[in-house]
Amino acid sequence: MKLIIFFLGISTFCSSQKISFIYETKYKLNSENPDDVNSERMILDLKDNISIFRDSVEKEADSLKLNNGKEIFKMGVENQFYVKKNLAQKRIEKVITYLGKDYLLPIEEILNWKISSEQKMIGKYKSQKAETTYGGRNWIAWFTTELPFGDGPYIFNGLPGLIVSIHDSNNDYSFNLIEVKKGGNLFDARTKTIKIDWKKYEALAKSYFNDPFNINSRGWKTATFTDPNGTTVDISVKNREIQNNLLQENNPIELNHKIIYK
Repeated sequence: MKLIIFFLGISTFCSSQKISFIYETKYKLNSENPDDVNSERMILDLKDNISIFRDSVEKEADSLKLNNGKEIFKMGVENQFYVKKNLAQKRIEKVITYLGKDYLLPIEEILNWKISSEQKMIGKYKSQKAETTYGGRNWIAWFTTELPFGDGPYIFNGLPGLIVSIHDSNNDYSFNLIEVKKGGNLFDARTKTIKIDWKKYEALAKSYFNDPFNINSRGWKTATFTDPNGTTVDISVKNREIQNNLLQENNPIELNHKIIYK
């Protein structure tokens, strides 16, 4: 009877229903300031071997775009976590949104997993250890066959069960499953994309660094903005602030594609 109940549970998960997996994501953008940790809730929406991974703010922005045409954009190019996967076709793609355009960056680096016999409980799931390399980092993952999906957060996939926890060996980036929602909402608002490679990605990032508010392409010689105190400030002041922040954010998730700004 226990075996029958177990397989019934598995068949429920294996149906074509939509499922959302919510991860707590933590990351350190400045390697020289390890106590400065960013924390966000990110969502993996999955159905029929198709998934989208994005943070909760981006998912809300995509919903607004589909429902009423309104778009909300983050500034910058680096440290975007939006990933589309087609697991059946083994196709993994990052989507980079910049200046109102969506750029499609194929992830061609192969994940060669080494599965260990080591096991432990993570939350309520019996999990097993696996390791791989990606983006110039070594990664330690824990997956569970109790959630029989070969997917995981960000670009990670290809194990015999869902990845419930993964972090790099420096503990700069971590993704930990905190909630599972059956009947999740999978939708894609970023279907019109421009395909790029890592060289073009670097060019976009440097374009943002050199002109964060894109005033050059608009033909403006200068511009001003009003700070929270009502003071009018030249845009060059804000430009320098953004550039200084980018120079400090020297710890991207793909270390092998780290951009050197000048």
